[in-house]
Amino acid sequence: MGVMEKMRKGTGVILWVLIFSFGILWMLQDTDLFSVLQKGPRSLGAVNGEKISLDEYNSRMQYFTQQHTRQTGNSMNPELRAQYQQRAWEALVNSKLIQQKMDDLGITVTDQEVVDMISGENPVQFIRQQFQREDGTIDRAALQAAIDAPENTQMWIRVEQQLRQQRRQQKMSNYLQSSMRVSDYEVEQEYIRRNTTADVSFVRFSYGDVDKSEISVSEEDLRTYYENHSDKYKRKESYRFEYVSFDKTPTKQDTMRTLNDIKELRSDFASAENDSLFLNRYQSSTDYTAELVPKSDIRELYRSVLDVAEGEVTEVIRDQGRMYLLKKKEETASKVRFVVFSLDVKADPVATLDKRAKKADDFSYFAEQETFTGEAERRSLSVQEGFATKGNNFVSGIGQSRQILNFLESSEPGAISKTIELPNLFVVLHVTEVTPAGTQPFEEVKKQIRTVVKNNKLKQHAVKQANTLAEQYDNLETIAEKSGNEVMTVSSLSMNDATIEGAGREPKVVGAIFGLKKGAYSAAIEGTNAAFIVKVNELRKADVQNLTPQVREQIRRELEQSKNQVFMNTWIEQLKEEADIEDNRDRLLSG
Repeated sequence: MGVMEKMRKGTGVILWVLIFSFGILWMLQDTDLFSVLQKGPRSLGAVNGEKISLDEYNSRMQYFTQQHTRQTGNSMNPELRAQYQQRAWEALVNSKLIQQKMDDLGITVTDQEVVDMISGENPVQFIRQQFQREDGTIDRAALQAAIDAPENTQMWIRVEQQLRQQRRQQKMSNYLQSSMRVSDYEVEQEYIRRNTTADVSFVRFSYGDVDKSEISVSEEDLRTYYENHSDKYKRKESYRFEYVSFDKTPTKQDTMRTLNDIKELRSDFASAENDSLFLNRYQSSTDYTAELVPKSDIRELYRSVLDVAEGEVTEVIRDQGRMYLLKKKEETASKVRFVVFSLDVKADPVATLDKRAKKADDFSYFAEQETFTGEAERRSLSVQEGFATKGNNFVSGIGQSRQILNFLESSEPGAISKTIELPNLFVVLHVTEVTPAGTQPFEEVKKQIRTVVKNNKLKQHAVKQANTLAEQYDNLETIAEKSGNEVMTVSSLSMNDATIEGAGREPKVVGAIFGLKKGAYSAAIEGTNAAFIVKVNELRKADVQNLTPQVREQIRRELEQSKNQVFMNTWIEQLKEEADIEDNRDRLLSG
């Protein structure tokens, strides 16, 4: 009764509170706030506050889609589409970053520059293609008439925008490349590296030959290494998940359907006048060829073509998921010409693939309602485990998949995916663990640190043994005899080489060799797989006087190309690290 009494006494207050609340709700409704909240972000993302619109993204994806269709004749599968979606996003982000950098640097294009690109002494290629005479000169009258025509106004506005952007980007490129010029000194040093050679002898002390019982690793050794090299154990965000799969393997019915299809085409193939056109029309899995080949070179699978007459087609040949018909075109005593038509056995899009996709969809739905493992047990499905790292498309247990990475990067532990279609599978994922980026704890990496520290001690032991022998003896034969190794020789080792014949990849050792004088012995050199004591028997240093202008220019171009590629990749990544990039893709493109 006490509670009811309080409610009666407070009725007036409650009523006013309700009226006030509903009044605010009506007012907010009039401002369209709720529809805004429901819509979520209005842009796909932003780069330093500059929006990336959904229209920009869709336009880029449309370009990629059309380009793919033109090149392959096929539409994108879901996995390929996910890869192109990532490319479209990265292209838009990079474009915004470069545009912003051009603004920061004050790189602009004047109206006169645009005019010169269209009607100047040396117009751009687009204008040349449209208005160039047969003698190579520009038809100025026709160009001016096209500029003055009122119906072309909108077209010229678009051309001007494109040319202005093209010119601006060229200025930016020139600005960056001006700081990456390759000097004559760099060209000459590269020429010397490529053309300087040596003949050497050496004794190799393999790290694997060191007596392991002489090596001990303490807890203090491990912790010291960890503290001094903690940057090596930084990890990106990673994901553990479990999944069930539904394969897309063709059924027996699919095999019989393909067999019936190819049987029905047998007579048409025999009567076809243009075999290339026939293969193209019926989408042969084997490309058209009709070469005259020796009978002895025909592989076993195709040998039945020898048993039919010219113009006839063999019975259907079945092999590893593909069916063949062979049409003999010509035969001599030792050679035969024939055409191969084939069809792959594929799962029927409706009868097979849609059915399995529906099973995967059903599993995903009921796994959300119950539990992932419980639903898998109820359906007698095998649950497998996988692991992935942010930014790396390789997914352990499955392979390359941008779709799976997209789902993992936007999910919390416990999330269950919708059906994801891969080239050979439908999969449904359950995220079990998300590990944030950071430095791995000592205990997690202790085992691998032990291996590194032990190997370092093996190296130190081998280097010490080699140095002791080098100090005691002044010839390789005695050093080899005392150490139980052999003297090895290599001729014409190039300064640009990274490997040593008989010793494997040893760039550090090669570098040390060309720091020695002819006839000199080295101290112990710590290599990748062994320690080395080396003697230079002959040294042939390249003379830059032999560097021709043609070779000089070729080396310059190669160095500039290499330098530009490395610089541009590094520069873009640095811009990204410094930028504030907002990514709303998981909210706007999900589902």
